[in-house]
Amino acid sequence: MALGGDGLRLSHAELAERADAAAVRLLDLGIGKGDRIVVQLGNGWEFVVLVLACLRAGVVPVMALPAHRRAELGYLAQHAEAIAIAVPDRMRDFDHQALAHELSNEVRAVTGAPWHVLVAGDDLTPGSVDLRALCAPSTEPVKDRARLDASGPDSRDVAVFLLSGGTTGLPKLIARTHDDYVYNARQSAKVSAVDEASAYLVSLPAGHNFPLACPGILGTLLSGGRVVTLPSPRADRVFRTVAAEGVTHTAVVPAVAAGWLEHATEHGATELAGLRVLQVGGARLADELARKIRPVLGATLQQVFGMAEGLLNFTRLDDPEDRVCSTQGRPICPADEVRIVDELDADVPEGQPGLLLTRGPYTPRGYYRAPEQNARAFTADGCYRSGDICRRTAEGYLVVEGRDKDMINRGGEKISAEEIENLAYQLPQVSRVAAVAMPDSVLGERVCLYAVLRSGTSLTLEEVRASMEQAGIAQFKLPERLVVVDELAATKVGKIDKKALRADIAHRLQTGAPA
Repeated sequence: MALGGDGLRLSHAELAERADAAAVRLLDLGIGKGDRIVVQLGNGWEFVVLVLACLRAGVVPVMALPAHRRAELGYLAQHAEAIAIAVPDRMRDFDHQALAHELSNEVRAVTGAPWHVLVAGDDLTPGSVDLRALCAPSTEPVKDRARLDASGPDSRDVAVFLLSGGTTGLPKLIARTHDDYVYNARQSAKVSAVDEASAYLVSLPAGHNFPLACPGILGTLLSGGRVVTLPSPRADRVFRTVAAEGVTHTAVVPAVAAGWLEHATEHGATELAGLRVLQVGGARLADELARKIRPVLGATLQQVFGMAEGLLNFTRLDDPEDRVCSTQGRPICPADEVRIVDELDADVPEGQPGLLLTRGPYTPRGYYRAPEQNARAFTADGCYRSGDICRRTAEGYLVVEGRDKDMINRGGEKISAEEIENLAYQLPQVSRVAAVAMPDSVLGERVCLYAVLRSGTSLTLEEVRASMEQAGIAQFKLPERLVVVDELAATKVGKIDKKALRADIAHRLQTGAPA
């Protein structure tokens, strides 16, 4: 079995045949090699089949998230020059199909290209392409395979566009090639001991790099294992599914791990008896939570620190418990170059914290169509500036100490402070604003907005959120606290002192001071 969980169950042969059939049907629609399709699907068999079909045909999926709305989807479609979008009909009471059709006129006006709306669901509107029918079994599988084998993509072609958690507004596109992404998936599977006997549960949004290829869906399938999908990581349902499906591996972010620990403490974790490896990544896992994973959940913790831009670090399954619980791993590839440097790019003494620079065989040398961002994010010799503050142990393991980039990490979702500030400046009451991370015991960080108001005006959090919702941004980006101040803390050179603001909101939370 290759695919299970909600809905359809497929063997490896059946999955391959469906992917080939869908690839041929994409080609027959006029979506061919090098074309881009925005993929905004939930966790399910349709996502898996469509992504494999794109990889076979040379079509490039652009990995949107289910939480994205008009602002993000319109930008991604136009920036990637997409000619299609794949969506569910509805998800969590939101009409994704209607939004996809609304975007069609906007995209066509900019790109001049045809725009296909592929929909997974039972309630299709006129003009939609039935994605489930597109992914149906083939009547001529041998013919399909021969056609695709004769015209498949080159290994150096772009396989997928991942999204960055960039600091300068909307996400940047990360072009991953077939050869570098296959290495990413296979090497991650090797380090995680994923093989043909493994069952990998996908409960995080499948379009993220972590559940897609670290080892995720692709690494598991390439290893001959089985993928199990769930629409969310809700503890009660996950625990039942792990037992029912024989799940051996899964990946979560720290907030989900904390929720599972709480659920297991209240209800027990006997259903997780077969779970061998629990990967945690996306944000720093607190050491005290890390030490509870094995005794409470029974699985081996594997910390994962990486980025869609390439570099991946894993703790090893045979590492001592203290190393597993107190570090974020070491590189998966011997050819990965990692430097810890100061603000002038000079190497810091071993064991001291500094900024992470990296390059390697699966780390791209720039973002797609983003020369200004590339000048800031990459050095002249091709090293990526991750924005992470790390220190390296004597054994070569990295410990993440924080972030240098102006980023808010809400439960693994990266939010650009600049994007939130730009939206806040559209409010007529606002004179100056600063978006910062405020600490949170569940999600790690949430968005706090500091604002200086124009004379004689007032502003509430509800007004801020309503304005941003009207702008069409994802719900997870909305500020969750507003602090109105007379002036913003500033550095000696006059810049907004976000370090001081982060300290201020942490103090307010500790003391219960009002906003």
